[in-house]
Amino acid sequence: MTHTILKNRRRFLAQSAALVGAASLGSGIGRAQAAETLTVATYGGYFEDSFKNIIYPAFTEETGIEIVSVPEPTSDAWLIQLETAARANSAPADVSMIAQNAMLKGQSTELWAPLDLEKLPNHTSLTPDFIHTYSDGRVDGIGAVAWYLTLVSNTDVYPEAPTSWAELWNPDNEDSLGLMALSSNSFLLEITNATFFKDPELLQSEAGIEKVLAKLAELKPNVALWYRDEGQFQQALQSGEIPMGQYYHDVAGLAAADGHPVRSTFPIEGGVRDSGCWAISRASSKQEAAHTFINYMCRPDIQATLARKVGTSPTVKRELLDLSDEEFASVSSADTPITPVYSMHNERADWLNQVWTEMVTS
Repeated sequence: MTHTILKNRRRFLAQSAALVGAASLGSGIGRAQAAETLTVATYGGYFEDSFKNIIYPAFTEETGIEIVSVPEPTSDAWLIQLETAARANSAPADVSMIAQNAMLKGQSTELWAPLDLEKLPNHTSLTPDFIHTYSDGRVDGIGAVAWYLTLVSNTDVYPEAPTSWAELWNPDNEDSLGLMALSSNSFLLEITNATFFKDPELLQSEAGIEKVLAKLAELKPNVALWYRDEGQFQQALQSGEIPMGQYYHDVAGLAAADGHPVRSTFPIEGGVRDSGCWAISRASSKQEAAHTFINYMCRPDIQATLARKVGTSPTVKRELLDLSDEEFASVSSADTPITPVYSMHNERADWLNQVWTEMVTS
């Protein structure tokens, strides 16, 4: 049951692209008035239920702010809804969990209210790459949760764990791989670049992207399944029918805990870390309460609760967490991750989808 629940939660996270503690919330934030409400949007289903049951009651008890929970639609539907409402000076949610591509799109209309870091003293607990900014340096998002894509394998077929993403290109693995079908959530371009080129500038131009695509296309004989349905690949991985591929680290770990011959490996090049941000609509009239909420969610104890109860990777520094090594490894890695090039997927979406189909998945 736990495995099915977290698999469903992961689906909500992946499609969007991409928390009881101290009495004081830090300087600059006072205790809110009782009966004040704040509307918060997160991805629906089990993910939203987890926040409603695990996070929001403790937040309300501590601050007096009641949370009204709203489930977000997936894809860009929520972004469009927020922008349409903001033009009418209305906010269907004060705070939303927003995937990285949507954060960039929202910047074009200044949809996100700039955040005051003085009112977010707990932001110093986060690793710096979870502070999202406008091009002029204004902060518009704070890392809410993260998750990893890793190299997974069937332990019956591969008794020894693979150590590099390069194993996907090994000729011995012909017709053995399950890979995600879309460039925007598989991040295979970033994986290929990190494995063979190690050039952070390469994915900034169409010529560079085509160079990486040509290398990526070399693994086509090894691909047995380009999947959109995670459950389809998971079943094939567990049975050994498709014994290697890319998958979500936490879900693969749950499969292993359930007794299936599955392992998740962080390759030497790193796992791919994706994430979502907390952002405030510019039309929200609850700026103070929204800052109080985001500051609360930055606390290490709240991030640890999310890791234990929801299975997300913490956005705060490892040394501040009370997670055991085993608990941390079940959701995250201390090694440097592969970071998605969100600007590429956002700015070149139509062209990239076309060449991806022509060169890779056709």
